[in-house]
Amino acid sequence: MKMLSAAAALLAGSLLAFPASALETVRLTMSSSHPTAVAWVGALKTHVVDNANARLEAMGSNYRIEWTEAFGGSLYDFNDTLEAVQDGLTDMGWVGSLWEPAKLPLQNIMFATPFVTSDVELSVDVLNEMNDSIPEMKAEWDRHNLVFLGATVSDTYHLFTKFPVNSLADLQGKKIVGAPALGPWLEGTGAIPVGGGLPTFYQQIQTGVADGSIIIPTGAFSLKLYEVAPHITLVDMGVTTIGGLAVNKERWESLPEDVKKVLAELGREYSSVHAKEVAARYEASLEKMKAAGAIITELPAEERQKWVDGLSNLASAWVVQTEAAGLPGKEILVRFMAEARERGAQPLRQWDEGL
Repeated sequence: MKMLSAAAALLAGSLLAFPASALETVRLTMSSSHPTAVAWVGALKTHVVDNANARLEAMGSNYRIEWTEAFGGSLYDFNDTLEAVQDGLTDMGWVGSLWEPAKLPLQNIMFATPFVTSDVELSVDVLNEMNDSIPEMKAEWDRHNLVFLGATVSDTYHLFTKFPVNSLADLQGKKIVGAPALGPWLEGTGAIPVGGGLPTFYQQIQTGVADGSIIIPTGAFSLKLYEVAPHITLVDMGVTTIGGLAVNKERWESLPEDVKKVLAELGREYSSVHAKEVAARYEASLEKMKAAGAIITELPAEERQKWVDGLSNLASAWVVQTEAAGLPGKEILVRFMAEARERGAQPLRQWDEGL
């Protein structure tokens, strides 16, 4: 009996030495074509990656994520943000819809509606709501083997140029680089649109491929664009939702429910977290660039109104294009404008009028 008791005690002790159920590791790669200095990329690390395991532990999950971080274009460049996640080159990451007007036309609705709002939190709130409630917007991600977690937003757009801009006449014949989706915003200004991505703007201006850029201050500051384009003209063309955090659909479906729950929560929070960071960085970026020698001026109100009035009906063209593809473009545009106004936006142009 004593021998049995000793054996039982030994067995009990060995059981106490190990957890009731061992932790299981899930390996995931988080990536972006842009560096973490950019707000919507930095928050991928500081909010999603850095908080995921603490959330799993707090909910009593036996799963933990072992992260591989691949930021700053270490896996792919800005032209391949969608394909990299779609094809599984990375498990998840930032997908830039601004470079995908054909594949993600509905996500690009704010590029068809400039001068609507400069409120970054309002913008991600509207786009998240629309992606949650409009089947065609969700289907846009599904079609490319993606699971959407949360929208990303830029700060408002201004001009960074080699030369001063006091009126639209100063833009006549000048080459202005920007995301291809921004090309139509230059209509009526006399400027010549040049396509590019945020990481390429510096070199394009430095080498004379472009004379300036239509860009957001936070992005311009992080890339030191003011060194080659020191004239900053505040135009306030409005913010845009520029894509979102997405996960490869097949990888998503393979994940444990605990992990999916935590990533879904963090992904949606990430929208708000990075939007707040964008807003905080906006003024700071302008101040720091001014201190570094940039010359900041504001486009006169009458010239700004002339710019807005000189644009063709970009929203109407977007509706025609999306509806030709079998999508409810008019319904979505009307919904977007209504959602924005309900949240306090005061559009300089009512893009849903006269459709």
